[in-house]
Amino acid sequence: MREKVCALMMIPVLLLSACGGTGESGAEELALEIRSRYIEMTACTAHLELTADYGQRVYRYGVDLSWEKEGETCLTITAPENVAGTVAHIANGETALEYDGVMVETGALDEEGLSPMDAVPALFADAREGFLAECTLEDWDGSQRLHVVCRDPEEAPGAGRETELWFDPDSGALVRGEISVEGSTVIQSEWSDFQMSAAEAESSEPRA
Repeated sequence: MREKVCALMMIPVLLLSACGGTGESGAEELALEIRSRYIEMTACTAHLELTADYGQRVYRYGVDLSWEKEGETCLTITAPENVAGTVAHIANGETALEYDGVMVETGALDEEGLSPMDAVPALFADAREGFLAECTLEDWDGSQRLHVVCRDPEEAPGAGRETELWFDPDSGALVRGEISVEGSTVIQSEWSDFQMSAAEAESSEPRA
């Protein structure tokens, strides 16, 4: 009986340590609840304004996203005009990009080869499984946003690659995402029209 009680007492401790001890308790619980939605998510669509900053060069794209957990990720470029209509495909389980139309790669943003079009799956990966280093609730013009920071637990703040995500606390929709490398922001993205779907839960009715 004592072992069962101890195990139950450990559950809230694990939940509170999910954000590395940095953040508000309510924000940490909300971050875990939203994370569960992204783990269960089977498909989503969204539009995003994506900025890739190479220091001396800055590229901005409009992108329509269609993502399927068991299918592929399609990124349709809507801006700038000279590459509008180009579609980047990422097959399920693959990291290589295939394009319909003009190649829009502009080079790697870090030593691991992160490109602008890789940013979307990278943001989703951190939303689902990145180490939650910080969790806070922020005021945005009278409404709240959940802000989480994901980084390697062995790295200090601002070192290595760091991802920041902002979510609508009610719908769980991603509204902003940034990726920094060694303290410099290389990817900024503003998200809108985010729609997610998940598999329907199996019926809990007893069998006849």
